Amino acid sequence: MFRTPDRLFRVLAIAEAITWTILIAAMIARAVGAPGVVVTVGGGIHGFVFLAYAATAILVALNQRWHLGVGVLAVVSAVIPYATIPMEIWLHRTGRLDGSWRLEATDDPRDRRWYDRLMRWFLRRPWVLAVLLAVGIVALYVILLLVGPPGGK
Repeated sequence: MFRTPDRLFRVLAIAEAITWTILIAAMIARAVGAPGVVVTVGGGIHGFVFLAYAATAILVALNQRWHLGVGVLAVVSAVIPYATIPMEIWLHRTGRLDGSWRLEATDDPRDRRWYDRLMRWFLRRPWVLAVLLAVGIVALYVILLLVGPPGGK
């Protein structure tokens, strides 16, 4: 399913947009009388997928060797409702999602950088990478829950 960076990024960009719909619908439901827990649940789902999208954007940015600004823009696009969809379309149309995972080193001197070697090691072991990302995302999610929702309360 995620054999290419393009595919993984697309799935997470769409998932992030869907969770915006869940969150917005929950906020509307609360405004018309539904219990506040609907926003807690919708916000929790959206927050988790937001973190997963951000981790994916960083991984794909490193693999595709995007300039820092492009990587930051990809992550920040998740802050604006539904912006991950046009971001994915733009990245696809400009060729920034072309190619496969960089599993092997080439003659490119950038392949000798420590983080490129580390990324290749993890990409060759996708289950280890998936577990590490899941644990990191869950840990960050729990920390953010402990800190509390945006806006205080």
